[in-house]
Amino acid sequence: MKQPRAFLWPILLIGVAMVIAPFAMSLPSKAAAGQRMMNNFHPIMQPASVRQTAAYYSQTFVPLRAVAIGGTQAAAEVPKMVSALAKPLHMTPAGVEQFLATSFPAMGGLLSSLPKLVPIFTKVPPGLDHYKPLVATMTANVANYAAIDSLVNFRLFTWFFLVPGVLLVLLAGWPLLMRREPSASHPRAVTT
Repeated sequence: MKQPRAFLWPILLIGVAMVIAPFAMSLPSKAAAGQRMMNNFHPIMQPASVRQTAAYYSQTFVPLRAVAIGGTQAAAEVPKMVSALAKPLHMTPAGVEQFLATSFPAMGGLLSSLPKLVPIFTKVPPGLDHYKPLVATMTANVANYAAIDSLVNFRLFTWFFLVPGVLLVLLAGWPLLMRREPSASHPRAVTT
């Protein structure tokens, strides 16, 4: 009595697809890249590190917005201020700058550097706006990162397809090969 073999063909096709699919979609290289990325982000996405990043952003960098805006405005006022001080001090503007540099070196240095800092100061507000979603995303995804990081090494994902696929090919392919109809050169023995 012949057993139907039709059900073996879909199993064989599924097995072949499971063997071919990982390579067709470049899973080995993509999984390796994913694992490298997870490894690289590991120290950054630890809860303490994310909390520190959020604290630096909100408690240090956000308050510097006002300094950057004020510094940009103050840079335009420095020449006027030096000229205004020169008259009552009976000095030239260059003399006032020299006086500030020698008598108040930190303030003199700050005032003279303000015009050079304007290109940097103007980038602070858009930079803070740019980094705000990044910090918010990091903070919101600490638990998600931990869950993904707890998975097995991504490089093993190819094997999760390959091993079952090979097993299905063997399980379906072996009976299909062994149950081939005999050819004309090998006639069946006739029993009476």
